[in-house]
Amino acid sequence: ILLKDNYDLWRISADGKSVIPLTNNWKETSQMIQSRSRLYADEKGVDLSKPQYFTVFNSKTKKEGYGLLEPGKNDIRVLFMDDNAYGSLVKAEKGTGFMYTKENYANAPEFYYAKTANLEGASKLTTNTPDQQKYAWSSGVKLIEFTSANGDKLQASLYLPANYEPGKAYPTITYIYERLTDNLNNYTMPGFPSGGFNAAMYTSNGYAVLMPDIKYKLNDPGMSAVACVVPAVQAAIATGIVDAKNVAIHGHSWGGYQTSFLITQTNIFKAAAAGAPLTNMISMYSLIYWNSGGTNQAIFEASQGRLTPGYWDNWDAFARNSPVYHIKKVQTPLLLLHNDKDGAVDYTQGVEYYNGLRRLNKPVVMITYKGENHGIAKLPNRKDYAVRMMEYFDYMLKGKQAPEWWSKGVNKLDMDKHLEPRSFDEAEN
Repeated sequence: ILLKDNYDLWRISADGKSVIPLTNNWKETSQMIQSRSRLYADEKGVDLSKPQYFTVFNSKTKKEGYGLLEPGKNDIRVLFMDDNAYGSLVKAEKGTGFMYTKENYANAPEFYYAKTANLEGASKLTTNTPDQQKYAWSSGVKLIEFTSANGDKLQASLYLPANYEPGKAYPTITYIYERLTDNLNNYTMPGFPSGGFNAAMYTSNGYAVLMPDIKYKLNDPGMSAVACVVPAVQAAIATGIVDAKNVAIHGHSWGGYQTSFLITQTNIFKAAAAGAPLTNMISMYSLIYWNSGGTNQAIFEASQGRLTPGYWDNWDAFARNSPVYHIKKVQTPLLLLHNDKDGAVDYTQGVEYYNGLRRLNKPVVMITYKGENHGIAKLPNRKDYAVRMMEYFDYMLKGKQAPEWWSKGVNKLDMDKHLEPRSFDEAEN
């Protein structure tokens, strides 16, 4: 049996009497086994009489590569690690060659071929984005170190805008979820994702993009986000790359919740956009997660919510971490997305937050795409949301003219007239 934790790997006999470490306490150097490559079509388990390959990763430096466990050996030998992301390792069925993909923030995944088992001297086989040099692209990515308000040493990825000029500060979008720096060397294809935000689209349009890691304390998910994100923004500003007066925040789903909560606790952001956010942890707790049919209770007590036990015995923590109970403190303009058929975070969560903000005359606009779920599925709607979000941030952070749908709103009777010139073709790329 091969058994791993977050970092190391062991070979253990079925009776548990023999335990052999295959990595030399990699945790001390933040190095880890990510996964084993399945190279043999007929394998029904792990045949240690054959060479076994593993993707290896360093959670501190974000370097990645491959390791090899040779037959009869009791240690994994790292073949190489560098500032790229790797995947899809396969072996020629009737030869000695290997093929894998390599990518980084600036280069799309390409196939490489290595003739030897050590994967040395690999040659590039494909050119998947031959026209990329024609377009503006991020000028680089930096890994920033910061300390959270709770004393944790954390990191954030800071993607530079296209045509970056040293010494110049740029408008910046802070994108949040949980731990994002492990994707530092992953390529982002420009497009229109279901959550609306695409980092490559923003760096191409003159924005820096900050993606901080968040470490959580039990029963304080919202406060934990504040403790991590605010110091991350301050550390990014200290680099001179980020314009302190023009920083925004965006997140979707759990990131939308944290965005909605952060703007109740800090005024460091000039604008915010929250997609499908949880906003009232108490009312959300026993609602149905319609995409599966169960309740949300397990999500709170044994998963992402990190609130346990239930609110009847934990009222203060549930209320303390619910955006709706702090809306009086909101000063940051908010673009809010919540779809009426959201099967993960109930539509009423967005409505409750929106109506509370409106009651207090806070600057907020809510967008709903009829019939859409937690993420936007229809391409025209994905395009519409992405364009509106950029129009909003361009106005807030770059001083461009305010879009009328933000500054004046849209009367329901005028909705068709408003949408007609903005319509997108389903078939467009």
